[in-house]
Amino acid sequence: MAHLPLTILARQAFIKDEFFASAEIKKKTFESCADRIVKAVDVLIGTLNAKGKILLCGNGGSAADAQHLATELVIRMNPAIKRPALPAIALTTDSSMLTAGANDIGYDNVFAREVEALGRPGDVLIGISTSGKSASVNLALEKARALGMSTIGLIGKDGGPMKDLVDVAIVVPSDDTQRIQETQITIGHILCALVEREMYG
Repeated sequence: MAHLPLTILARQAFIKDEFFASAEIKKKTFESCADRIVKAVDVLIGTLNAKGKILLCGNGGSAADAQHLATELVIRMNPAIKRPALPAIALTTDSSMLTAGANDIGYDNVFAREVEALGRPGDVLIGISTSGKSASVNLALEKARALGMSTIGLIGKDGGPMKDLVDVAIVVPSDDTQRIQETQITIGHILCALVEREMYG
């Protein structure tokens, strides 16, 4: 039996509810995490001023966010600010690397292996996870710490194990994966915009 489409008013009510729900989580995140976002900006600026680089990783939507934020740093956020490219690498983009790693050493180890190859003391790794339970991201964070890198976590829910593996844990106070992802990309944009503005604006 075919379902009847929603009325225009029902669709508009749904749209309104989605916008307001997203905005409410962003408001709560500001109230609980603004100080940690400021601290993360300090870590990133310190890394870049010391000629270090930024690595990012995550799975699924978080992989897309890692690539998105690396692009904002390398290319630019604000076209009015003229600046050099900033060194940022998403560890999620090389299909040959990821599939070889998954096949040969197990998927949980793929990002840690890349961190081992590319990370140096003074660099920073940003791990992105909606639950904080991603083994591949958490092992990468452990490797980064062992190498003397700084670590930042963009996390959701209760922070999971990841919150104890990072120097700066930014935990979105929600159990809704969709809301967490929406807020994490907003946080990422804020980090990139503040880095760009404070270093070159």
